[in-house]
Formats: sequence, C-alpha cells, structure tokens
Amino acid sequence: MIRLEVFFDYACPYCLEGHQNLRDLLPDYPQIEVVWRPCEAHPRPERYGPHSDLCIQGMFCAAEQGADLWTYHERAYELILKRHVDVENIDVLAQCFFDLPDAGAFREALRSGRYRQVQQDANRYAYEKSGVWAVPAYRLGAKKLDAVENIGVTKAQLRAFLETGSEE
Repeated sequence: MIRLEVFFDYACPYCLEGHQNLRDLLPDYPQIEVVWRPCEAHPRPERYGPHSDLCIQGMFCAAEQGADLWTYHERAYELILKRHVDVENIDVLAQCFFDLPDAGAFREALRSGRYRQVQQDANRYAYEKSGVWAVPAYRLGAKKLDAVENIGVTKAQLRAFLETGSEE
C-alpha cells in the first residue's frame, strides 16, 4: 500500500472541496491508503474563527473508537461550513456526534482534554515536520502537493498527484 497523508482543517472551505475530490478520485487508486492529518489553519488563541480544535480532537477519539472517518469528516465540515454550528461548545458538538460508537466517551474525551496534546502534536507535525504552508496539503512519500492560499487544489491537480503515487 502507498500512504497518502492528507492535511486538512474542518474550518477550511478549500479542504471541504479537497475532501470531496479525494472521495471521488480514490476508487481509481486502490493501492493508496489515506492517513488523515488534521491541523488547524488558524490555531488558538488567534481570533479568527470558528476554531476546529475540538472537532480535530473528536476525530482522534472517533478513530480510536473505530468510527467511519469519512462520515465523521463530512459531518464536521457540514457543521462548521454549512450549518454554522457552535463547534467550540463541547455539549453541542457531542450532540452532533451522538451516534458514534460511544458518544459518552466522545463527550468525556473532549471535556477532559484527552486528545488536546495529540491535536497540538498534529499541528506541529504538519507545519514543522511536513512543511505544510496552506491546507489542504497532500504527501506521498517525499512528493508534495500544497494548496495555494485562498485557492486550494483543483481536482485535476489532485488526480495528477495521485497518478505519481500509482507509478511507484
């Protein structure tokens, strides 16, 4: 399997588009395995909002529970970018993900900050170790595809990038 690292932020409309494009394209590349790398485009305490840190922490909890991450991602994008739900409120967020395998554990993980350090480490991994400048960003080994800020990545660009992975 070839590992595709996908760096994204739920509060980024270009990441939502990238997510949809990736979902459309991946069936053509069965040898590619996705590794999700959530990171905040605008980490706290910056005043730009909404902040996606709790959604990211929730993703790590959902992954640990074995939840379908495609569904989790789609719902998180919908909550922030389409429904404008207050995802900075743990009770509201937990209510939106009530159908996770263990919704109580999800709520408690967010309340306790169990995944806060994991989420902060994910930011450092993206920006300090992987050289992400803008999201969405993609990595196939040493190969990089980065978004142009305020433009994103086109479906054609993503397809061409995935093709480079299928050549390996």
